[in-house]
Amino acid sequence: MIQTENLTKRFGSTLAVKGLNLSIEQGEVFGFLGPNGAGKTTTVRMLASLISPTQGRAVVNGFEVGRQDDQIRRSVGVLTETPGLYDNLSAEYNLRIFAELYEVRDPAGQVEKYLRMLGLWERRFEPTATFSKGMKQKLAIARALLHEPKVLFLDEPTAALDPESARLVRDFISELRREGRTIFLCTHNLDEADRLCDRIAVFKTRLLVVDTPERLRQQMFGRKVVFHLRNLDEAMLSKVSELPFVSEARMVDGRLLVTLDDPEKRNPEIVRQLVMEGAEIQFVGELRYSLEEVYLRLVRNDGAPAT
Repeated sequence: MIQTENLTKRFGSTLAVKGLNLSIEQGEVFGFLGPNGAGKTTTVRMLASLISPTQGRAVVNGFEVGRQDDQIRRSVGVLTETPGLYDNLSAEYNLRIFAELYEVRDPAGQVEKYLRMLGLWERRFEPTATFSKGMKQKLAIARALLHEPKVLFLDEPTAALDPESARLVRDFISELRREGRTIFLCTHNLDEADRLCDRIAVFKTRLLVVDTPERLRQQMFGRKVVFHLRNLDEAMLSKVSELPFVSEARMVDGRLLVTLDDPEKRNPEIVRQLVMEGAEIQFVGELRYSLEEVYLRLVRNDGAPAT
């Protein structure tokens, strides 16, 4: 659904996006992560045919950026970081304007559908100037979906929302994926990206890495299993360290921390070894690193694993 080849954007002497190569499939929720000023919004604006690339090529929904811009704009929905609503007009009228611009077949029906889905139907006649920031954000999401786009670009969709509303939007995004929509998600909420995204890209003017959140954890930190023992000692540590599939074993705060591949297969062997050494095992768990820890390591080291 989205393909880029060496996509690059300069503003004068400033390089905003450098040689971006991406391939995003239909129905994928793709997270685009990076610090402020990394070029994420510029990338979205190029892919939505709002600005032209300096060089390179991009195809969205089968249409080429720079050549078929009108078709791209009709087939994508965009939620910008600032909603840009008409404050003196009602929520309903705001959406009716955009439904007509997109030539939606049933404007009234589409407006009602999304106002109800996002919990704004009862406030439909009120001017958006009276809305909270979170309500405006939900209205902007509705606006981006009125014409049922195949590709949706979301820039910080839950940034201004309370926990209940944010959960509604996350559930909404999951439902859109089940419908086969492709979602390009820019967010600073890394827990949200972890839960929603099939793959993520970490970006800092250039692309640092693309993969699933789980594989990135393994690449950055390996898989680590924590064995909680009543009676851990150096002899037990030594025996586990000697096992051929163990990359590292060490004691941390009275617990045994083991780095290895395929814990599902190897954990029973470690448990047997510990029991043979007289260990009293209380419980076993896997140490799970957050996506935030992965992201920070990648950004600080420009994509290279820290040593």
